[in-house]
Amino acid sequence: MKFFALAPLVCILSPAAFAQHQTFTVNPDASEVKMRLNTTHEVVNGTFHVQSGSINFDRAASQISGLVTVVAGSGNTGNASRDKKMNKDILKVDQFATVSFAPKTYRGMIPASGDSTIQVSGTFTLLGMEHDITIPTQIHIAGSAIVAKAQFNVPYVQWGLKNPSFLIWKADNDVAIDLTLVGTESK
Repeated sequence: MKFFALAPLVCILSPAAFAQHQTFTVNPDASEVKMRLNTTHEVVNGTFHVQSGSINFDRAASQISGLVTVVAGSGNTGNASRDKKMNKDILKVDQFATVSFAPKTYRGMIPASGDSTIQVSGTFTLLGMEHDITIPTQIHIAGSAIVAKAQFNVPYVQWGLKNPSFLIWKADNDVAIDLTLVGTESK
């Protein structure tokens, strides 16, 4: 008898619970990854191409999953010989074609529209090695359009990559990343 009394309530509340699950599909052509590496003689700025991205999230349960993939060999710093060295000696693109981030959890609230800042924790895969990282992320939602922006440092030397320093030209051991993911939300 109690089941029949609760059944209408479950039916009314179920659509609201299911409406919390969203998928953010990244548009690679509208998204970008910028990098900045400080050196003793200059600041090296560059870009990388986002290959794909799909992130599933649940506002009610603060759950997140998915994968954002970047083409490792797409790095462009405006210097062909530097880019060739970066691809061959540092990123080893012949062996590791992509760099990726797989979100696992987030802290904060994602409203149905407007702006928010959350802390996204997940796995950053570089040279085939997984590294745990938490990335502060600003999100803007307008209708079905989503823009996610994040600025963070990658301790690439600590994570096993070669520092490109030579002779008197010295590079920092961390590279600054400025990530912008643009896409659409679906339920």
